[in-house]
Amino acid sequence: MIISFNGDHGSGKSTVAKKVAEKLNYPRYYMGQIFRKLAEEKGMLLSDFQSLCDNDPSADKKVDEYSIELAKKEKDFVIESRTYWYFVPDSIKIYLKVDEREAAKRILKEIDANAARKAEDKNLDSLESIIISERDRTARDDKRYMQYYGINIRDEKNYDFVLDTSNLSKEEVFDKVMDFINSKNNV
Repeated sequence: MIISFNGDHGSGKSTVAKKVAEKLNYPRYYMGQIFRKLAEEKGMLLSDFQSLCDNDPSADKKVDEYSIELAKKEKDFVIESRTYWYFVPDSIKIYLKVDEREAAKRILKEIDANAARKAEDKNLDSLESIIISERDRTARDDKRYMQYYGINIRDEKNYDFVLDTSNLSKEEVFDKVMDFINSKNNV
């Protein structure tokens, strides 16, 4: 079974995807990490690389092609991807959403705890700066995927399960996601 995660920045996608993969003993693939690696290979900050991608679909297409190939090689895994629901529609498609202020709190906490992320996001040092940055990033992502594929990555109708994580603990989110997965496949 393939389980794909998408959602708002700061919604807990990575945290839950890791826990689900561990619980099911599945490999986990994180397309955002591949995107970051492509930026690093070009010697660019992630924000600069994202600006480049606004007008050049090659990086997005490379990440998407890699993710599509996974479904041809493996049948059981967890993947975090903005577009996997579109390219592999028979996956279990999960979308996590979060209030922007709560997202900013979570992102700031992650930046403060992670030296590499702090270097990558050096101008993000307050809730307000994160909210502004995330609004811009979200708008750019939305525009890019609409332009390249004609899809709305945030349309909740594209997903099997949508969960607002704003007022839930990590454990509560994990439990609700696992309950849904179990209901779909009797894992």
